Amino acid sequence: MSQDDKVIITCALNGVLTNPQKHPVPYTPEQMAESTKEAYDAGAAVVHMHFRDQQMGRMPVWDPELAQEAVNRIKDKCPDIIINFTTGIIGDDISGPTGLLEACKPDMAAMNSGSINYLKVRSNGDWAWPPLMFDNPVEKVQGYLDVMYENDVTPECECFDMGILRSLSLYEKNGMLKRPFTVSLIQGVQSGMPAREDLLPILIDEMPDDVHWQSIVVGREEVWPVLRKTVELGGDIRTGVEDTFYLPDGEKVSGNGELIEQAVEIVRDVGREPATAKEAREMLFGEE
Repeated sequence: MSQDDKVIITCALNGVLTNPQKHPVPYTPEQMAESTKEAYDAGAAVVHMHFRDQQMGRMPVWDPELAQEAVNRIKDKCPDIIINFTTGIIGDDISGPTGLLEACKPDMAAMNSGSINYLKVRSNGDWAWPPLMFDNPVEKVQGYLDVMYENDVTPECECFDMGILRSLSLYEKNGMLKRPFTVSLIQGVQSGMPAREDLLPILIDEMPDDVHWQSIVVGREEVWPVLRKTVELGGDIRTGVEDTFYLPDGEKVSGNGELIEQAVEIVRDVGREPATAKEAREMLFGEE
């Protein structure tokens, strides 16, 4: 089977802010390693991770020792899995996330590629959280890229709307963004791109040529049809408890392994195969 028939599946391991007392979100290094192993055994080649406080597991932290312990435990269980760090932070002080990149040198890291009003409204019209600006101006993007290139970290360009996606070609033309990089289409955030199958061909048309891309879909029942369409159109996919807690039948999952199993089922239903971690390394980084 050719590389074009292989799908790189990423496990979105834990995310941020969701309550571990209510949801199956791993946050200690041991929990993160166990959950990654379940996802890896199910078919994930990449693990995307956040780091949380070790008291309640609710708030993000940028602790190099914690991050390195989590990576070490994960690598003990899954030696060849691709490590992908979050870098998302509000404000112009990026020393926390860039400090983790310098200390741990993951294979990849999220590179939030533009700004968005990050909003959600409840059914009664109230804000789910105070409206906030997830600010990623060009100088902030450049700061991330400088550190990534200095530490041989491949950027995963996260795009919440079409304008951000279209900016990637401008970054590349300007010379600030260099290959290899990957593109992530984040769909389902209320104030960003909707999770719609019919939107995907348009997004692909606006994407830089010849890049690996994946769909990240946030939500419930809308997640799975978009992931299936992504696989049909040649893309890679991400799922995990950062993105959804629900299987297609509406059943709530007990952890990441079940979500990756469902992703693998979709990939094979479409007639493709999940890439192993070794295959994914060759596809993304040219590693033999």
